[in-house]
Amino acid sequence: MLYKYSRWDGTQQVMPFDADEVMDALSEDLMNDNYNDLMSALQKLYRWGFNNQMGDRMPGLQEMLDRLRARRQSEMNRYDLDSVMQDIREKLDQIVQQERKGLDKRLEDTANSDQKELRNLLEKQVNKKQQYLDKLPQDPGQQIRQLNDYEFMDNDARQQFQELMQQIQQQILGSYFQGMKNAIENITPEQKSEMRNMVQELNQMLQDKAQGKEPKFQQFMQKYGDFFPPGINSLDDLIKHMQRQMAQMQSLMNSMSPEQRRQLESLMNSMLQDDRLRLDLARLAANLEQLYPMRNPMGQRYPFQGDESLGLGEAMDLMSRLQEMDMLEKDLKDVQYGNKGLGQLDPEKVRELMGDEAASQIEQLGELAKMLEDAGYIEKKGNRYDLTPRGMRKIGQKALKDIFSQLKKDSFGKHKTSFTGSGGERTDVAKKYEFGDPFLLDLEKTVMNAVFREGPMTPVRIQPPDFEVYRTELVTSSSTVLMLDMSRSMILRNCWAAAKKVAMALNQLIQSQFPRDNLYIIGFSDRARRMTAEGLNQVSWNEQVYGTNMQHGFMMARQLLGKHKSGNKQIIMITDGEPTAHLEEDGQVFFSYPPTQRTVSETLKEAARCTRENIVINTFMLEKSRYLAKFIEQLTQINKGRAFYSSPESLGEYILVDYVSQKRKHVK
Repeated sequence: MLYKYSRWDGTQQVMPFDADEVMDALSEDLMNDNYNDLMSALQKLYRWGFNNQMGDRMPGLQEMLDRLRARRQSEMNRYDLDSVMQDIREKLDQIVQQERKGLDKRLEDTANSDQKELRNLLEKQVNKKQQYLDKLPQDPGQQIRQLNDYEFMDNDARQQFQELMQQIQQQILGSYFQGMKNAIENITPEQKSEMRNMVQELNQMLQDKAQGKEPKFQQFMQKYGDFFPPGINSLDDLIKHMQRQMAQMQSLMNSMSPEQRRQLESLMNSMLQDDRLRLDLARLAANLEQLYPMRNPMGQRYPFQGDESLGLGEAMDLMSRLQEMDMLEKDLKDVQYGNKGLGQLDPEKVRELMGDEAASQIEQLGELAKMLEDAGYIEKKGNRYDLTPRGMRKIGQKALKDIFSQLKKDSFGKHKTSFTGSGGERTDVAKKYEFGDPFLLDLEKTVMNAVFREGPMTPVRIQPPDFEVYRTELVTSSSTVLMLDMSRSMILRNCWAAAKKVAMALNQLIQSQFPRDNLYIIGFSDRARRMTAEGLNQVSWNEQVYGTNMQHGFMMARQLLGKHKSGNKQIIMITDGEPTAHLEEDGQVFFSYPPTQRTVSETLKEAARCTRENIVINTFMLEKSRYLAKFIEQLTQINKGRAFYSSPESLGEYILVDYVSQKRKHVK
């Protein structure tokens, strides 16, 4: 791997978390029953985020969703959507007032005129127009319809009305065809005719597609591409784009009060006075819905509760922004549930709608898997990731750390043993030599003792009292089979996660501190099967399989331990129930609940065979059951092993501390 170093200038992106912290967070889930594989654990990490030991937070997609929803709600709490028509109504009132002022000014200008006939004619004309203005309806749409037939006398009023019409026309038609807003600002009759032809040809193309014919999309876009924004490369793209555009106007209308909606519809009818165009647009909406029915009703209703006013153009932009938030919410949900990858999220869209911080956090989430891969914890295989051996060791280390972090300082080694193994391990502490001690000489201290006794002279004469040797720990060599109950009750009682965590921790403990020891893992339900620490995360349950077959587990454990002729041999069994299954002579499984005496007898026979081969069976019970306690009492009488009752939370402490304490004995 190549790294490039440069002087810090404040622009470099630095990940707030390292691979070890991310792996620790994943380990928690990989040891949990609900996330038993790497991909589901990664998915959960993406969804919920995590905290490191310092309390720093990596937010997940759910927090992004909550923030996005809060932003959307803030927009709805800010604006009063009914003010849209009020804005148009106020502008129309201003235009009418300007026209009235112009009429009054015309009369004032001719007040001193000698041409009485002309003045009388003007007065009649002004009075007629005043009466026309007085009778204008309150509905903005109807006002516009009547003002379209009115001949303004004031030039400013006429210009303001034309500008308002162009603006409203741009906003309404733009709800159908984004990209043509600029084109229709000063639309000519010829351009309007072209737009009418475009809508007709678009309808024909959609009808052709519905009938199974090949639409002439490329020809259509060459001719009318200016009506649409860039990035539309297929008819499907065009259809989706137009549905979104039409949904904006529909959302606006659905979010208004009934009265305001009626006024907006009236306004739209007034602006689209071309009946042919209006009918073609209605056909367009119907064709779009027929070809690609929207899953949700077109035009989401947004419950606005604010008091800040906004114009029609601002309202349309707001609808566009809210719908983009809806689409981003859907994308975030799809990533959460694995329907999309993080790489399919558009960081720029996140930045636009949620800000730089959110976009940066999305990018960081997308880098987590690559970070773990670079650190050697996971590897990509096809379209998924798998744990590497290093990753498995990391999980074991985390399990080991979690278990020992719960122990009191004085609890370690509280379980004494009378057995010692052959050989020993040197410590760093020296002592005076005593007869029988291993002669692991501390030469430096031995020579110094002779010098202090004889003084600084040569040669140095060493005598027996000068000898100092290193203290040793006698270490037993052991082979262990960890038997894990995999019956359905272990899952239902939430015991499996604790058992799995202990297995991983014990495996890591032996690998790191007792490499000469041997550890085997056996899972047993209806049958026993050999497992690896790495394979624990891929364990799955068959709902149709029942049974707790300890007999088969003891048989397999005895066969594995039989390979080792020296050292201590033991079975550590973790279970929450009595034996309910055994193997018949033909190899078939016999199951019965409550357990039959024959199943119990066959299980105890196998325990007796273990006893004859000097295999100790230590049982850790996770359930206080009268039937289980009775069976374990019989088991311990035969095997002379030990039995413990433990909760899932303290299981690791019992097993790991007991294992370590039986391994070592200090030589005094």
